[in-house]
Amino acid sequence: MDYRPRHPQPFTLTEATQLEVPIITEEIARLQNSLSHLQRTQDELKEHITATEAGDTVLEEAYTDNSRVIASQQERIAILKMALSNKGIPYSSHYDIGSQSQGTGRSSPGAPTTHAMTERSADDRGIDL
Repeated sequence: MDYRPRHPQPFTLTEATQLEVPIITEEIARLQNSLSHLQRTQDELKEHITATEAGDTVLEEAYTDNSRVIASQQERIAILKMALSNKGIPYSSHYDIGSQSQGTGRSSPGAPTTHAMTERSADDRGIDL
């Protein structure tokens, strides 16, 4: 049985499980970094929304959109962690942002490279299957 996500995702649990471990962990780190930036933006948006008496619909819409993106990316991280577990590798904080070399989300010298890594789009949205 495959995991059924609540949000549209670019890959399934089955597809994620087929990826190499370094690809999975790099994507987790990239998503965690993205979430960190999104959360900072959410805090700033909330501050501005609260400070605006009449309410700014543009800011409120941005806040709502970011909330959806955050939920989707958190779910994507959960799928990738399940993929690691399916490979017999328990997820630990070792794979979190702080342990990635310079937090770039790029592979280390000598790390295996796959088609998914080399064929990313120009906007670097993550794993392409």
